[in-house]
Amino acid sequence: MLYRPSPEAEEIDRWKEVNLIYNSALKEIGTKLEILNDEFQHVHKYNPIEHIKSRIKSSESIVKKLRSRGYESTIENMVEYVNDIAGIRVICSFISDIYRIAEMLTDQNDLTVLSVKDYIKNPKPSGYKSYHMIVTVPVFLSNRVVDVKVEIQIRTVAMDFWASLEHKIYYKFEGKAPAHIQSSLVGCARIVEQLDEEMLSLNNEIQKLDGREPA
Repeated sequence: MLYRPSPEAEEIDRWKEVNLIYNSALKEIGTKLEILNDEFQHVHKYNPIEHIKSRIKSSESIVKKLRSRGYESTIENMVEYVNDIAGIRVICSFISDIYRIAEMLTDQNDLTVLSVKDYIKNPKPSGYKSYHMIVTVPVFLSNRVVDVKVEIQIRTVAMDFWASLEHKIYYKFEGKAPAHIQSSLVGCARIVEQLDEEMLSLNNEIQKLDGREPA
């Protein structure tokens, strides 16, 4: 008698395979970013990327998102309707670096940009700023090629610091922070914006004094 795995075991195996594929997609994007950063250092003597963070969304968060949108908690729905299962965050020094990196990624022949949300030019009411891209990247397995969706967030160090605090406040108060805290957070976002603009201006001035055009 042939052994047949239970439906539960098959589902676990499928989830492990999906997890493998999304982790592989993050490695693909991460490698691309590292190569672009190294090339920029070689050509312009300057690194636009401070550091890179990546993560796979937890199964609990995925289920919660699916249910909030009225979908059943299946692997098929997860892959189809949740775009940020694999997420990579690129932290830059200056605002100009954000658009430079986004452009370099867009020019990659094997990446397909599905959507862009520019929360820098159009911040959220909370003051949140970041540049979001949903892309697909091919993952080459032994028997097939899978196009995998990855969310890329690009922001400055200052924006990331602000967003980290907002995230803590959101979970502390379950999305319903007191009005005075929300107001203070928006005020901090304005300070971050001013800081980013002044730091960019200062960097450009330093490059001019060195006899170089801003990169």
